[in-house]
Amino acid sequence: MQVGDIWKLVEPYLAAERLELDDLELSGQGRGRILRVTVDGDNVTIDRLAELSRGLSRLLDNDTDIDGQYQLEVSSPGLERKLRRPTHYLKAVGREVVTKIADGDTKTTLRGRLAAADDESFTIDVEGDEARVVSYGDVITAKTVFKWEKSPKPGH
Repeated sequence: MQVGDIWKLVEPYLAAERLELDDLELSGQGRGRILRVTVDGDNVTIDRLAELSRGLSRLLDNDTDIDGQYQLEVSSPGLERKLRRPTHYLKAVGREVVTKIADGDTKTTLRGRLAAADDESFTIDVEGDEARVVSYGDVITAKTVFKWEKSPKPGH
């Protein structure tokens, strides 16, 4: 069974739970295979993830023919999330991101605020530089960056 087939099975189940299937990845080989299901939505708690894991496990056991053993991991995207699909970029507009891109024969790392995104590319405002428009096809890796903001000291 292909990842796309698993996606088509899992997505409606999560939609019925009022959650979005953010990402799905099947990696590894043999006993080390892992099926990672990333969900997004309101009230995604550890208890909710455990409940979803049980439900998805039953669904996958009954309705798929995934060859061999695998471990199911169900999680939320977290504070620093990988950007792999155009929808990920759209949700991250306004946030700080870091991306490694293929720039001809060289690789370049860009860090800045994600200013815009569409189905073909995204725009990143790099500090001290002009905004760069990057095609998704040039992206090697990309993720959001969580910035810790210092709280003012009491009395100051």
